[in-house]
Amino acid sequence: MAQPGDITQLLQAWAAGDEAARDAAIELAYPELRRIAQNRLRTEGDALTLDATGLAHEAYLRLAEQHQTRWENRAQFFAIVARVMRRILVDRHRARMAQKRAGGVARVAFSDVDLAMPEALDLDRLNDALDRLALQDARQAQIVELRFFAGLTIEEAGEAVGVSPATLKREWVLARAWLKRELDDAG
Repeated sequence: MAQPGDITQLLQAWAAGDEAARDAAIELAYPELRRIAQNRLRTEGDALTLDATGLAHEAYLRLAEQHQTRWENRAQFFAIVARVMRRILVDRHRARMAQKRAGGVARVAFSDVDLAMPEALDLDRLNDALDRLALQDARQAQIVELRFFAGLTIEEAGEAVGVSPATLKREWVLARAWLKRELDDAG
């Protein structure tokens, strides 16, 4: 994994308009992008026709288009990566469902089962629930994106959000409990 300071410097140069820094930052972060994509897709099974390389490349392309983002540091970069991957997965899921004309539902496993989350979730329902959670508690919604969609550890997500690992873990537990209730009620 690249050194956080290296990526941070490149991201700040990118924010100042240096396109070479953009390419270097993404190249330096690419192994981490691919690892995140692999972790995310490992639980998808056959639900998507996208592999880890494809998801990482799609995220790369969307990130490369970011011209207005004020990149601050590695943590903020990976928080945005989480949001980009969420959008990619939801967009692909919706396109697939539109092709099937309300056919079967793609299922997504929810990681960390210590709160007895359902074994599989409908990605559309999860996305809608996350949007509702964001209205109530934006930080908890961001934590779910970082942990579930980007596959960041408690420590990495805490760095991205700017809280201690203990605080992040408490927020993660609350967010997952809220989502479980919402998804059970909606199901």
